[in-house]
Amino acid sequence: MAKLKSAKETHVRERLGTPTDLKAEATRDISAALAGLLADVFALYMKTKNFHWHMSGPHFRDYHLLLDEQGEQIFDMTDDVAERARKIGGATLRSIGDIARRQRILDNDADYVDPKDMLAELRDDNERLTSIMRQVHNVCDTYGDVATASLLENWIDETERRTWFLFEATRGSPGAND
Repeated sequence: MAKLKSAKETHVRERLGTPTDLKAEATRDISAALAGLLADVFALYMKTKNFHWHMSGPHFRDYHLLLDEQGEQIFDMTDDVAERARKIGGATLRSIGDIARRQRILDNDADYVDPKDMLAELRDDNERLTSIMRQVHNVCDTYGDVATASLLENWIDETERRTWFLFEATRGSPGAND
């Protein structure tokens, strides 16, 4: 069985491998870290769009537009994350099931979520995504993959900005009832 798996892995590597000066273990570890990150990015994208579609209340327009903008920014990361894994000779996600097996950002399937709770949950999820990206950055640093680390630094900055906007949107003034 192990011999069959090894032959299959060799076949896949021959077909999907790309030239890189990174060692095989670097490609394996960085690609695995990027696949986990990509699963979390897709999970956060879907949750952001879910809340965008189901937003209601007195701040509907502002929150709806905020989540639409954030959803676009999150989705824009997906292709870059996946292509980075491929550029270094690794594989990436293949299905919704693959995402579900790897994601650490939890889904929210509730029929109704209060708008402030939506924003607070997304704030916490973006903060969690920042932490995950820092972990992936550490993997890249271990192997000297400065290109992936550089991309991560930009994504971390974007994610911290989303976290900040969501934090400010959920911060109430003293005595405010909205």
